[in-house]
Amino acid sequence: MKALATYAAVGLGSGLGSALRFVISLSMVGSFGSAFPWGTLLVNVVGSGLIGWLAGRIAQAPDAQRKRWQPFWVAGFCGGFTTFSLFSLEVVSLAQTQPLLALAYIAVSLPLWLVAVWVGQRCAHSG
Repeated sequence: MKALATYAAVGLGSGLGSALRFVISLSMVGSFGSAFPWGTLLVNVVGSGLIGWLAGRIAQAPDAQRKRWQPFWVAGFCGGFTTFSLFSLEVVSLAQTQPLLALAYIAVSLPLWLVAVWVGQRCAHSG
């Protein structure tokens, strides 16, 4: 894939992933309120599972397909969809007013993301 097409694929995927993250976050705030960042937790768990599954599937694909789809899906869509930088900001914000909730958020997030990546990879290799 030519460099310009690769950049365009990453940009398009990132825009779509970011837009979906925004919609999900708004939906979660509407459903559960804003006391806990449920939307960020959800997109990071789902995104971690998705990136694990995609990495597993793309690794099995012929080289031409890998070069075509990896920039869009992995760097673009999943990169735009997941929000580790936002997670960091939310932890700091929570810690200022609710330190125990901030610790709980940290404690539950990373293990769930890692398990989701592992499950995604297992699913990719079994299907």
